Amino acid sequence: MNFQSSISAAWDKIQSLFDGLIVMLPNIVLALIVFLLFFFVARWLKLLVKRLTRRHRQARNLGMVLGRLAQGTIILLGLFVALSIVLPTFRAGDLVQLLGISGVAIGFAFRDILQNFLAGILILLTEPFQIDDQIVFKDFEGTVENIETRATTIRTYDGRRVVIPNAELFTNSVTVNTAFENRRMEYDVGIGYGDNIDEAKRLILEAIQSVDIVLKEPTPEALVVELAESTVNIRARWWLKPPRRADALDTQDRVLTAIKNRLTTNGIDLPFPTQQILFHDQTEETDGDRSRQREGWPAGNKSVPKPRGISDSLRQLVQMRASKDSNSDNEKQAQHGQ
Repeated sequence: MNFQSSISAAWDKIQSLFDGLIVMLPNIVLALIVFLLFFFVARWLKLLVKRLTRRHRQARNLGMVLGRLAQGTIILLGLFVALSIVLPTFRAGDLVQLLGISGVAIGFAFRDILQNFLAGILILLTEPFQIDDQIVFKDFEGTVENIETRATTIRTYDGRRVVIPNAELFTNSVTVNTAFENRRMEYDVGIGYGDNIDEAKRLILEAIQSVDIVLKEPTPEALVVELAESTVNIRARWWLKPPRRADALDTQDRVLTAIKNRLTTNGIDLPFPTQQILFHDQTEETDGDRSRQREGWPAGNKSVPKPRGISDSLRQLVQMRASKDSNSDNEKQAQHGQ
């Protein structure tokens, strides 16, 4: 009997819940309709604000921020109205009081989300970069696809998508390659020490100016920037428009090809790094006498010993070997004669 009574009580409870759901069903349907109405109104208002500000470049991001804020506010208001319809005893003040009591815990839990949200709003308002700009952030470089209130997405040049939190973008350095209409490119070209620098500069400028993509104004430049170990480095600088990545790579390819061909055709050397190695003979008689050593120590007023090269050492070794063999042959002849 106890088992049957438990089943009967459970069934009565389920039936009462089902009856209550049937009674509340009209309110649930009405609440759902009201929430959907608020949702579509919020979406329409967001599109309207974006359409009104689309023609004004300076107000485009401001319109995006205002549209999203208006959409979120209207959706939140619709949620409150829908809850009031489903639960007549529900009051918005109760939710506000609950949020006020647990505000500290919510603040710690959603600290990163709120930080990224505020950073996204500031990025949209201050416009350090815009959609379709090409930026460099830490190890990532690509084209800005979208700027949201939480994160910014960029498309890398090798076809990948990177999602960067707005808080990091706002608090770190970002290089915007397309911030201005023109961009300067540069490359160091090394010529030999025996080449004429003025002639090399003239040939480099002629090669740069022969590429039609390079801008005439500002004019290209060729400047000596370093006297390196094996080369005299001349920095070639030129400007291009537009300053996008594909244009920069194409221009650099054509400019460097023209410079190389022009220099080699006119006899200008493009040397590779070379090194000179000095061998110090530790068995020579001057070893240990710092006043007579040549490498690394001054010889003073006394005679300076000549440096020994590998060929000299080999020649001396051959002479020593020949002298030794000659003495050995003489000894054998003397013994043979006795």
